[in-house]
Amino acid sequence: MSGDLAGTMAAGSLLLAVPVAAAAGLVSFLSPCVLPLVPGYLSYVTGMSDDPRRGRMVAGSGLFVLGFSLVFVLGGALFGGLGAALLGNAEVVTRVLGGLTIVLGLAFAGLVPGLQRDLRIHRFPAAGLAGAPLLGVVFGLGWTPCIGPTLSAVLALSLDQASAARGATLAFAYALGLGLPFVLAALAYRKALRTFTAVRRHTPLITRAGGAMLVLVGVLLVTGLWGQFIASLQGWVGGFEPVI
Repeated sequence: MSGDLAGTMAAGSLLLAVPVAAAAGLVSFLSPCVLPLVPGYLSYVTGMSDDPRRGRMVAGSGLFVLGFSLVFVLGGALFGGLGAALLGNAEVVTRVLGGLTIVLGLAFAGLVPGLQRDLRIHRFPAAGLAGAPLLGVVFGLGWTPCIGPTLSAVLALSLDQASAARGATLAFAYALGLGLPFVLAALAYRKALRTFTAVRRHTPLITRAGGAMLVLVGVLLVTGLWGQFIASLQGWVGGFEPVI
């Protein structure tokens, strides 16, 4: 089991894809569909308290993140398993996924209006710690218009991994990129609110940069350069010898 896990984590494709997935999660957090809602989400998961205690806020945000992380990881495992079934047509699948990722990147940047529809679920569980994980699940299933393109691109990469374990790992990296800022915001709530106000002034730049990142990944997949990077990373990892 440990050998399989080590092999999964050391795979060149995963070493390249995990930072991309985590960055996509962070970009999703900073998107105009999520960042303005963070104070409301944090208040909701702590029971709508006007002045919640830090420990309760951190616990609530952690449970909230756990809820949507479960949704994303299950989705990543499913898409990775589908990729394993399509392994015989890996080159065609990779190019199709590249094209899809380019479209999703353009959609995230606001250049494909038809993909900007609001698909959020508007029925929420009870406020407080008990409802926090359920709210996370609702958040994960809702696929807001800003999360949709980035998460879909990560799931496309999960499909390219051709392994349920690798797909789940990739989705977990995305969940960390999206979820850790929630927890950090809970730790320093008032300071975070001031930071969010400053970040929101640069929302157009953030969305364009996030879209450009996804388009770049899509181009790498379509042109085959992604596979070349993977091969070079696998050679580097395979030739690495620990000092001790």
